[in-house]
Amino acid sequence: MPSIPLPFVICLVLCLILVRMLRQADRSLGLFPLLVASFALQAAMSGLSWNIGWHPAHLIQPVIAAWLPALSFAAFRQLSRNGRVRLSDLLPHLLPAVLTALLVAFWREPLDAVLFVIYLGYGLALLRIARQGPEALCAVRIADEWTAYRALVAMAIMLIVTAFLDALVSLDFAFGDGRQAPTLLGVASVLWLAIAGYAATIADNARPEGETDGASEGPSASSQPPPQSIEDDQAIASRIDLLMREQHLYRDPDLTLERLARRAGIPARQISGALNRVHGRNISQIVNEYRVGDAKHRLATTSEPVTTIMLESGFGTKSNFNREFLRVTGVTPSAFRLAAHDATSAAAAKASAP
Repeated sequence: MPSIPLPFVICLVLCLILVRMLRQADRSLGLFPLLVASFALQAAMSGLSWNIGWHPAHLIQPVIAAWLPALSFAAFRQLSRNGRVRLSDLLPHLLPAVLTALLVAFWREPLDAVLFVIYLGYGLALLRIARQGPEALCAVRIADEWTAYRALVAMAIMLIVTAFLDALVSLDFAFGDGRQAPTLLGVASVLWLAIAGYAATIADNARPEGETDGASEGPSASSQPPPQSIEDDQAIASRIDLLMREQHLYRDPDLTLERLARRAGIPARQISGALNRVHGRNISQIVNEYRVGDAKHRLATTSEPVTTIMLESGFGTKSNFNREFLRVTGVTPSAFRLAAHDATSAAAAKASAP
């Protein structure tokens, strides 16, 4: 019975993911869908090269390989800037692929070293963004900051690991008989394409619906916060608290740190830093506490279904709602509602007693 080579299976899965991403984005080909499409193409080239022996794939593969880390960096960088994607922003990231194409055509000897530098360089660049913490990804939903952050770290690690795996393959060809090269390349390509494709999908899902790579960049998106005093931090915390209580911004399930920064007129990183210093918790926890407070009031005073309360309080998923509600109150939503109703019944019975 014939079997389908694993690279083609990965290509098919990535294509299915791409179709779903395009449907959710009204067929708008943003950077993350483009990244998944590039992963799928690279998987197809890997299968054609190593399983079918199609020679042109050997020429195309290195060019796509040089394009993937550059596009990965550009896509994740947008999550920290929420700015409009301009051709001038992307042109510098096309240079690695152009350089690789020239080397493939005219001088293949330094190709492995160039790819090593490209992967290692972009991997370290992504880790530099990751060092700023989840709050650096101000264009994702506040509730999904940690999910997108883990995807960013996974992508960075995979770029660095791939760089060293490729270096091992080159050393095997240079100083050995090259027997281990197909195995190493197979493991590296499958692992890289699977994990990186998954990370790109997770990161894209963390962006609010309707939030495209063409969103306008506010002045607070990437500005460096100046040093602040305790009084400045308290003023920012009070401003955010006022916005939450008066305008109920927490009820927006697609709320991002960037959107909050625009409403407050304060740089995003300045807000996250101030709230961390004042409350000792990150922005996601603080916003979820406002949502839990709203949910507590509804659970105690209405008979609305828990799912309705969850959605109207600003939570996007039941798992996140239950987890955050338990963190804040120490009980589940159902247990809280039952206790609140019991307390209300007891108070009413006491009031009506002679």
